[in-house]
Amino acid sequence: MALPENGPRQLPLEFVHEPSHAEDDYLVGAGNALAYARIEAWPHWPDGVTMLIGPTSSGKSHVARIFAERSGAVLVTPETIAAVASAHGNEPLVLEDVDRLDYNEDDLFHLLNQAMRGDRTLLLTAREDVAKWDLRTDDVRSRIRRAPVFTLEISDDIALSQIFVKLFGDRQITVDPKIIGYVVPRMERSPEEAERLVDLMDKLALAKGSAITRAIAGEALAVRQDADSALKLDWDADDDE
Repeated sequence: MALPENGPRQLPLEFVHEPSHAEDDYLVGAGNALAYARIEAWPHWPDGVTMLIGPTSSGKSHVARIFAERSGAVLVTPETIAAVASAHGNEPLVLEDVDRLDYNEDDLFHLLNQAMRGDRTLLLTAREDVAKWDLRTDDVRSRIRRAPVFTLEISDDIALSQIFVKLFGDRQITVDPKIIGYVVPRMERSPEEAERLVDLMDKLALAKGSAITRAIAGEALAVRQDADSALKLDWDADDDE
């Protein structure tokens, strides 16, 4: 995203901001309380498999890391699932983005069976319900369907404000809560847009050598709205062809 032409010439350096997955940094609200309560209830789960579903930036990975820290779970990837499945262990497991990453379905089937026999607990995360997954194996689909599903969502202004607090905190930036209160009702209501705005406000503040102010927040909102308007014009032009 380019900065406005009339802005300062100083170019902010690009930093990689690693989000904190510490339990103390997790913000519990109406949209994630049930999922968090499920993690707190481990190891007294009545089912061996638990599914977390939510959009990008809804906190699935954060909850999964909290579970891993509490339970000592192993984080499984498509590259390690075969070795984990063949090891016949009993430690809890976390598999993230099961709907998007190419996990071997034979190995996944084996792990699901282990969990459903009570040999281990398994936490899966995904963006969409299993009905929309591109699975080749009906047996895998049927077993995942049996798992209780806990949805993470952005349900209200408070939850969206909490996301801003978390995103700024990951960058070690302190922002007046009134600025967040100014931004939330004026933005596109999604966690992805919150991430874009935080990144843009941070870059604008760095370029100006300033803290994040209401004026910078307003400038970021204007840039994002202009970008959305330009995108809509492109779509309208495509529709007219």
